[in-house]
Amino acid sequence: MTIPEGPVFALGTNLIHLGLGATAEVEPRFTGEMSWYGDYTRRHAGDGVEGRLVAMHSFTEPWDVWEMHPLGSEVVVCTAGEMTLHQELPDGTERSATLGAGEYAINAPGVWHTADIAEHATALFITAGLDTQHRPR
Repeated sequence: MTIPEGPVFALGTNLIHLGLGATAEVEPRFTGEMSWYGDYTRRHAGDGVEGRLVAMHSFTEPWDVWEMHPLGSEVVVCTAGEMTLHQELPDGTERSATLGAGEYAINAPGVWHTADIAEHATALFITAGLDTQHRPR
């Protein structure tokens, strides 16, 4: 893939796809819309469950949904602020962990998760997103 705008990108604007063969590709501008994720999935369908989306998002409010990645793990790295990650395990057990800057947690396949935000948090996500599911919180 050619570099669409230049050699330097903002991770909150142009996410990264990590694909087969240890490749990395700059993604089109992130719109924040769910349709963006559908387009992403179609662009990289050939990578199957091995594809990973790398994104960085900032939050000032709790998430309004639960999310679950059935086919792979997700790494959540808090890079600024503080966030409390809530997980619901497949057996119904719930657990929570508060992450500060430089700390991370892993959402295993099949684990529903959401987050509360104290004031502000920025997090880096490395996600095996194929067949991701959402439900209201």
